[in-house]
Amino acid sequence: MESWLIEHEKILRLSAFIAVLSVMAIWEILAPRKRLSQPKGFRWINNISLVFLNSMMVRVLFPAAAVGFAVMAQQQGWGIFNILFNQLSAPSLGLIEGYAWSVSAVYWSVVMVCVVLQDGIIYWQHRLFHQIPWLWKLHQVHHADQDIDVTTGARFHTFEILLSMCIKWLAIVLLGAPVVSVIIFELLLNVMAMFNHSNVRLPKQWDHWLRKVVVTPDMHRVHHSVYPQEYNRNYGFNLSWWDRLFGSYQAQPKDGHESMRIGLPHVRDPKASQRLDRILMMPFHRRDTQTPSD
Repeated sequence: MESWLIEHEKILRLSAFIAVLSVMAIWEILAPRKRLSQPKGFRWINNISLVFLNSMMVRVLFPAAAVGFAVMAQQQGWGIFNILFNQLSAPSLGLIEGYAWSVSAVYWSVVMVCVVLQDGIIYWQHRLFHQIPWLWKLHQVHHADQDIDVTTGARFHTFEILLSMCIKWLAIVLLGAPVVSVIIFELLLNVMAMFNHSNVRLPKQWDHWLRKVVVTPDMHRVHHSVYPQEYNRNYGFNLSWWDRLFGSYQAQPKDGHESMRIGLPHVRDPKASQRLDRILMMPFHRRDTQTPSD
């Protein structure tokens, strides 16, 4: 199974991206949560162009990406869990009755644990990008979108994407995360980022029960408010547990979802917040930056 997933990982991620983007885009048309303030076509062209630029840069500068690096870490025996599996693979242990089944059970338990741990690391990465001023300058590109929809989930400055890849590499080499866990996590991260940024209306009961486990669109929309006390809340991308556990959870925006303003208070010019060239230069313009708590 592992070799099949590695071989087909790129096509799986691309297929998931296209499928979820299509489903959420149709859902946004049929049941939008709030009225958009900017023309969708212009935003989509620039946001998706940024996605393609980022993907190209990652492929050029990080040919192995996260999954390839996990394969290398596994081959080299780097990280906590790779060391554990090397110990379990010792020839003397192969004589123990039921050993093969036990190792398989341990392996899949570790896969699930590593998916959860990688999600926790992404939570803290996101939180640090809000707290450290020079990281916040990069992350503002994500928050400067004056509407939030499915394309916002992939709208990040190129430098933030590259830095995030370095953090993923560090996490993989420290954990020794199994390759399968990295593939699962990367798929989940992409899918959930598009889902919870979508401008879709969920039935209140669905939202109530879903957000006990995962981040819902209503939960994450709070994070894109213009108010610092709200955009410094709800950092999670997949599991909602982290915000509850570390005290960063806010259930609803104070102005309500239909009336709340999306974006940053100091970037209200549509050209400054939406045009690709301006997006890329935003972290380097003093007038387009602020401190994380402003």
